[in-house]
Amino acid sequence: MLLVGGEGTRLRPLTLTTPKPMLPVAGTPITIHQITRARDAGVQRIVLGTAYRADVFTDHLGDGSRLGVEIVYAHEETPLGTGGAIRNAAAHLRSDGHEPVLILNGDVLSGVDMAALVDGHVATDAAVTLHLTRVDDPRRYGLVPTDGDGSVRQFLEKPQTPEEIVTDQINAGCYVFRRDVIDAIAPDRVVSVEREVFPALLDSGALIRGVVDTSYWLDLGTPWDFLQGSTDLVRGVAPWDGHQPADFLVLDGAQIAADAVIDNGSTIGPGSHIASGALVRGSVLFADAIIEQGAQVVDSVVGIGACIGAGASVRGAVLGDGVVVRPGAQVAEGERIDPGTVIS
Repeated sequence: MLLVGGEGTRLRPLTLTTPKPMLPVAGTPITIHQITRARDAGVQRIVLGTAYRADVFTDHLGDGSRLGVEIVYAHEETPLGTGGAIRNAAAHLRSDGHEPVLILNGDVLSGVDMAALVDGHVATDAAVTLHLTRVDDPRRYGLVPTDGDGSVRQFLEKPQTPEEIVTDQINAGCYVFRRDVIDAIAPDRVVSVEREVFPALLDSGALIRGVVDTSYWLDLGTPWDFLQGSTDLVRGVAPWDGHQPADFLVLDGAQIAADAVIDNGSTIGPGSHIASGALVRGSVLFADAIIEQGAQVVDSVVGIGACIGAGASVRGAVLGDGVVVRPGAQVAEGERIDPGTVIS
């Protein structure tokens, strides 16, 4: 089960026209990266839990045959939270009883061994198994402390003080549920797995396992996380089967002047044009972007059809589709420019 219903508000303006899981990370939608990794782990059938812009998924992915899996869709008319989305999609599952169901959040790049996670879940007859990862700064996340045998002790809200940081382990957005646990979730309402489902299971004495994994993990929640994920994939820092690590990635139809400089894991979208003397460093250009003579784009995301004028500078910024930066203009670090805006 792949949960892709979120609106991606923290990623705006990139998600104003495209659902977060369909944004092209290193030229390939996040969802496709996840589907292919699940397929390679042995998954043959995927239920996609959709809500926001569901048509984008069905139009792009179809029945999944192109990717070597079967895809079916479970749509939410209104967002139901993680637990509600899981329960809503249950009608499309073919498993029953104690059989395992692998569930992925739709906004994570991860190198976790999914097959091993499922095997461990089955071997211990856990109610739920969670992939946990360690982070340097856990204040942004809910904490998941475990006992020495991997049993989850509790689920803690985002810590507000140093004393509340009892672990650096967080929920990494990959779960294995026993099917009967899914069926017990209340239907047709908003449900949080971390605030309702998991604490209730612990109170009942059920086993929730936490598997701490040190492989690559990144939550693509902000434009700068998205940018990091893309450059990590291109450079081979993040796992991407079949991809040869490189300093940049140029997609079909892009035209690049011989003396333009492209590096630090940049992706140049299809149909884009980069003129003489331009610099694109550690950035993502979506389709049909134009970088004119001598312009510089550094650590930035440039939307579909955006144009950076001659001698202009864009650093640490996010430009929506169709943005025009006039020749010589500068876009400051941290700026998020709405689609169609003209910067002089």
